Amino acid sequence: MIHRILPLLTASLIALSAGVGPGAAQVNPFAPRIIINDRAVTEYEFQQRLLFMRLLNAPGDPEKEAMDALIADRLRVQEAKRLGMKPDEKAVLKGMEEFAGRARMTVDEFTKALGGAGVAPETFRDFVAAGVIWREVVRAKFGSSVTVSEAEIDRTIEGETRKMALAVAVSELIIPAPPGEEEQAMALARRIQSEVKSEAGFAAAAAQYSATGSREQGGRLPMMSAANLPPQVSGVILALSPGQVSAPLALPGAVALFQLRDIAEMRPENAAPVQVEYARLTLPPGEDSLRQIAQVQVRADTCKDIYGILPGLPESQMRIETHLMSEIPADLGMDLARLDPGESAVRNRGTANELLMLCARQPAAAEPVNRNAVRESLLNRKLEAQSDLYLARLRADALIRKP
Repeated sequence: MIHRILPLLTASLIALSAGVGPGAAQVNPFAPRIIINDRAVTEYEFQQRLLFMRLLNAPGDPEKEAMDALIADRLRVQEAKRLGMKPDEKAVLKGMEEFAGRARMTVDEFTKALGGAGVAPETFRDFVAAGVIWREVVRAKFGSSVTVSEAEIDRTIEGETRKMALAVAVSELIIPAPPGEEEQAMALARRIQSEVKSEAGFAAAAAQYSATGSREQGGRLPMMSAANLPPQVSGVILALSPGQVSAPLALPGAVALFQLRDIAEMRPENAAPVQVEYARLTLPPGEDSLRQIAQVQVRADTCKDIYGILPGLPESQMRIETHLMSEIPADLGMDLARLDPGESAVRNRGTANELLMLCARQPAAAEPVNRNAVRESLLNRKLEAQSDLYLARLRADALIRKP
């Protein structure tokens, strides 16, 4: 979206300039547009944010989205001030650089482009500063209580692996939602979702309402890897049962519905390579070894725990290995396929009893999965959820009124 800002700036400037007439000049730019906890948002601030969001081609009703964003920013800044916090200027500048960088511009180039369309530099700075200080507020309030466990990281990596090994057959129905018609499009999508009970019914609705080329095939898309879908779409689709229609998903300029027709394991030649790490504890046959294995199963949460439970075992009896699934014998691979990380199974090898524990499963890559990056991503998701609740409480408790 942001990469299209240069033509949008030009087009928006022409359109908005053409719309400026004598009536607009009569508006007092310093008159309060809305009052939040006795602090006013002026007409000038509103018009600036409205123009800024239009230039960025933000989805939804521009006036509503601009007002909602201004209210949210004011509440963020007010709460920061109440807590005695203010944005660090270096952090604000870095945020401005990152934002401008998405358009492949420097801050000076970006603010100059905005200024050419009538957006003041202070509008851009205030927009970034509110986000910067709010991140600091959220981290200060929830940073010590929000944690990510090793098990959560393992599950996330495991989930990505499973997603990459799935193929889905999906039908789509994309309803146009031009500015001002978002609510009508969403209402139509909800009605279709509630009424459609079959593949034939979804195909008929797609043929009638969908705006994409797939409408000619009743919205049917070919079988594809779930990993090839955008994350927000694959998450919706993988939660469905075959034949089920998703809840409406708001997209820029459209509302989407999806129907899952089928889901299957990908063919081995198409599946993404998977790498597994596993422990093999091999003990002589007999009741003593079975008791030791049972003890490990009860006490071990990870593969490395086995070393502490049964110390001093030689490598011939206890080892941790990492291999591509394609390199593992079929019988061992089938046993590993049934396990989640941290789970184990006992295998009777005839001449020995063997405990098999899955340590990790992840996509094979040129470089190992960066667990710190996964941890940071999960932490940010949790903090974002806390942030949304925090802001919702502030808004519910605020006195917001028109003058």
